[in-house]
Amino acid sequence: MLEVIILAAGQGSRMQSSTPKVLHPLAGRPLVAHVLQTARRLNADRIHVVVGYGAEAVQSAVAAADVQCHLQAEQLGTGHAVKQAISSCQPTSTVLVLFGDVPLITEKALRSVLAKAETGVAMLSATLPNPAGYGRVVRSAAGEFVAVVEERDATPEQRALQEINTGVLAAKADQLAGWLDRVGNQNAQAEYYLPDVLGLASEDGMRVEVVCSEDDFDTQGVNTPQQLEQLERLHQGTLADQLMNGGVRVSDRSRLDIRGRLQCGRDVRIDINVVIEGDVVLGDAVSIGANCILRDTQVGDNAQILPFSYLAGASVSAGAVIGPYARLRPGSVIDEKAKVGNFVEVKNAHVGKGAKASHLAYLGDADIGPGANVGAGTITCNYDGAEKHRTILGENVFVGSNSTLVAPLTIESGGFIAAGSTVTDDVKTDQLAVARGRQRNVDGWQRPVKPSESE
Repeated sequence: MLEVIILAAGQGSRMQSSTPKVLHPLAGRPLVAHVLQTARRLNADRIHVVVGYGAEAVQSAVAAADVQCHLQAEQLGTGHAVKQAISSCQPTSTVLVLFGDVPLITEKALRSVLAKAETGVAMLSATLPNPAGYGRVVRSAAGEFVAVVEERDATPEQRALQEINTGVLAAKADQLAGWLDRVGNQNAQAEYYLPDVLGLASEDGMRVEVVCSEDDFDTQGVNTPQQLEQLERLHQGTLADQLMNGGVRVSDRSRLDIRGRLQCGRDVRIDINVVIEGDVVLGDAVSIGANCILRDTQVGDNAQILPFSYLAGASVSAGAVIGPYARLRPGSVIDEKAKVGNFVEVKNAHVGKGAKASHLAYLGDADIGPGANVGAGTITCNYDGAEKHRTILGENVFVGSNSTLVAPLTIESGGFIAAGSTVTDDVKTDQLAVARGRQRNVDGWQRPVKPSESE
């Protein structure tokens, strides 16, 4: 049985924020959410999260059927934190300790640690060119584990070591509980250090296995805004590389942000400053222009999303053209080869095959039939102050520029709306609707003047 304990009680004072450190976002999700996801990939039987600062907020963020939270009322060190959860673990379980502020720890590295823990206790280390701030791993001349020494308590010779303790360790629950009971706080911080259990295990004749991580960044924690930004860029670069390895053309890997899950077909092109949020699926030969945001959206083959467009909760079919400067709000369905052009907003509307709204329009709560053409400045007046109503345009309807369509309204196939009309009544098939005041030209009109100009 595998149980995971995630330490998430710290405030993170160096973040200079009232937000608990583990709730700061990386790639659009809290740091601790990344750790939870990795724990679940290990098929953990139970997951324990130790909370402290901002406990309610952290508990809310991690709430799930497979998560049990434990309160560390006083933050007295990592060893003390683990003690808050260890009594809830089955004695025969293997316990894996993770940290809520180390978001990119890999499943591969953790499985290596768990494999070593089958015969004893195992820890994860890493070799850093600049190990400042981390506890050092001390080895014997033969390369065997001796101890972990925190930087504040290390000698100059120990501080020169580059192998650091990541804090990740695995052991049997009953053994770990016994060692934690023996951990003291005779150190510079007067804290109960979790790594001290490794020395105690060694004293008891237990072999301590050390697994050195293959990558540097996957074991990096977050303590400052600068570290969070650096980790964000490292992570985004990795995601961009994965896309390009799959054939996606990314214009600039440093100017792509994936804050969710992105699935791409073949020959996809993504320009600069594109942001992906939620679940986004791009079909074959899709082109995403510069400065676009896509959230929870599906885009069909050969569709074009032109620059500065924002799509949220939308479905775009094959060959459609969106933008530039278009906005598709939730419930927008754009059929094949339709066009939603510059400064057009669509909300809870279905734009049919080959239909066009090329510029400067609002289409809310509407059904736009195949081949329809919506002129510039057209709006569907869908809200009466209390209820939303629907506008229906049939096949090949033509709506002249600067028209106002007051819902509920149906314009049947082939209907034609004259420019500048305010339409309140249904229009039958092949009818022309003209709903505007008659123009009157006044001869000899004298332009008004200000009193000062007439003196």
